[in-house]
Formats: sequence, C-alpha cells, structure tokens
Amino acid sequence: MSFEETRKWFPEGRAEVTGRPVRDEFGSIAPKARGNVLTILITGGSQGSRTLNRALEQSWPLWKKGTVRLIHQTGPAAQQEIAAKFRASGVEGCVVAFLDDMPAAFAQADLIVSRSGGTVSEIAAAGKPSILVPLPTAADQHQLRNAEAFEKAGAARLIPDAEMNGRRLVEEVERCSGELEKMGAAARSLARPGAARRAAEILESFAGHAGGAGH
Repeated sequence: MSFEETRKWFPEGRAEVTGRPVRDEFGSIAPKARGNVLTILITGGSQGSRTLNRALEQSWPLWKKGTVRLIHQTGPAAQQEIAAKFRASGVEGCVVAFLDDMPAAFAQADLIVSRSGGTVSEIAAAGKPSILVPLPTAADQHQLRNAEAFEKAGAARLIPDAEMNGRRLVEEVERCSGELEKMGAAARSLARPGAARRAAEILESFAGHAGGAGH
C-alpha cells in the first residue's frame, strides 16, 4: 500500500506501507531554487486531461505578465490546437503532446498541476509541491483519497474536477506561492524510497513460506 490511511482496511498486522515503486531518477531530483518566474508543470497523463487543458487555456490571460512559465502536456489529441493558441497568448513556456523525460520536466518545475493517480508517488519522491485535481471517475475514488492524503500532509492543494477552471487555478497558485518549499518538504516526507525492493522482499518471504509448507 502507498499511504498509512489504507492500513485500516486490512487485518491488524497483515499490511505494510511499502509505497508505490517509482524510477530512481525522481528521488534524485535536487531541490530547485525559486527564481522570479514560477515554472508550472501541467500533466494529465499520457492521454492528457480535458479538464486541465481547458483550465490552462482559460488561465492564460489571467497570469501577470512575466511571472510564470508553463510546461503543459496536453496529450496527443489536443496538442496541435492548444499549441497554436498558446503561441499567440504571450505566456512563456511550451505545449507538448507527451513528455519523453518526465524526471527532467519535474526538475524544471517549481509546482506541478496533475491528476492524482500514480503520479503522486513520483511527486512525493521528487519532493515537489502540487495542485491535484482527482479524476472523478477513478475506481473507488482512489484519486480523491490520494489527493486528500497529500492535502492533509500539507503537500498539495486539492481542487475537485467540477471546480477546476482557469481562475481557480490562478488563485490557488497565488495562495500557495509563498509555501512551495514547505509543501515540497511535506511531499518528500510521503515518499517511500526502496518501495520496489521492499515489495519484492515481501513476495519472496511469502514464496519461502509456501515452499516450506510443501505447496
């Protein structure tokens, strides 16, 4: 399991919080010194997110000129249309269909705007502050629970999908802009380095018990 809150759903003594395995590169990202321009990475996953894409487009005229740089992963379906409009917006940054090197994009970012599926484990490993917009159709509302755990820890701001728009995004960025270092440290406190190794050790221990029992 990834979060301590999940433990209550398992029998006492039968669960361990190992975390979700992530690439080592995320854990190796050094803290980023804050400059005059805030770099925001927006990612809705490999296919993008209509909600995030729409909110970002709405936000363009609302940013104070020269204060933000946007790295926006739209997904392949929307990239050409959004990129053409973005070039005319006057906002600094780039609009791409897919990011081949996500750890490098994380390293550039002061703040990440994202859905809250498996990406939250990468955000924790990298120690990045975030604004999380859970996918409302996710199974068993697991994205909402992930975002709630991050918000409870002080690592993220949670915006429900139905409330996400350009103005709300800009407002939340402005609210947390003075707390980014604190939020990043809180995110890193949720990371579980060595998750893959520990999960493998647990599986091996079960295999050993099964073998000893003659199964």
